[in-house]
Amino acid sequence: MDEREWLTERFEEHRSRLRAVAYRMLGSVSEADDAVQEAWLRVSRADAGGVENPAGWLTTVVARVCLNMLRSRGSRREEPFDVRVPDPVISPDSGLDPEHEAVLADSVGLALLVVLETLTPAERLSFVLHDMFAVPFEEIAPMVDRSPAAARQLASRARRRVRGQAPAPDADLARQRRVVDAFFAAARDGDFDALVAVLHPDVVLRSDGGSARPRHTVVVTGARAVAGQAITFGRLSPFARPALVNGTAGVVVVANGRPLSVMGFTVTDGRIVAIDVLADPDRLATLDLTVAD
Repeated sequence: MDEREWLTERFEEHRSRLRAVAYRMLGSVSEADDAVQEAWLRVSRADAGGVENPAGWLTTVVARVCLNMLRSRGSRREEPFDVRVPDPVISPDSGLDPEHEAVLADSVGLALLVVLETLTPAERLSFVLHDMFAVPFEEIAPMVDRSPAAARQLASRARRRVRGQAPAPDADLARQRRVVDAFFAAARDGDFDALVAVLHPDVVLRSDGGSARPRHTVVVTGARAVAGQAITFGRLSPFARPALVNGTAGVVVVANGRPLSVMGFTVTDGRIVAIDVLADPDRLATLDLTVAD
């Protein structure tokens, strides 16, 4: 086997892991695929003769590509939005398909990705590589031009933010679905008290309307404030189609054949702690929402 064949086999062997790294770094399946492709172009031109750990080497290559993409994305933004909801992975309510399972391994909920969007590129890379993929700080440090101790501090800072703003969802999907169904039933009926009962006191509603719907880019906190907001869109309840949004209970809202939003819910200890809404029509148009039909 020549070096090119060896490289091709190793890359295909680790492709799922590389896509998973890229999705956590970029919050977009399409951008993750672009990053993996760019990583392959770099790898195919490199001298792999001295590579002893192909998985680690390939992870480093794709992480560097993602870091450059994140930095470029930040420099292009003229006005940062208050919140950016990443592109969600939509699956049938019956369960994830194998491709999505690989991308979403380790429960990469939408709320977690929203918090990752608030990190600096260096914080995000340090946290994702170390905490999610067990890459040593000695290997992370050169990517972010820091010492290993400084890379550790970056990851620690990111970890504190994630723990505070992205609690882990309940493992029981059926329980999640019952809570989400109760939320929409209360919203449809205009039952304020029932809404408050199903929401955590510190619940956060984050909505991203993009440049086309700036009024829909909001952050609302607290059970009573979120309940009041939910009643206003209770009229959309009949158009909410159950789906898995990043592996947790969510809905796709489609009216007259037009997608209006994707809503991801984080249910912890039987109450909703986070609602993340993508309402940007430009980005909704790029998603495969047929699984919610």
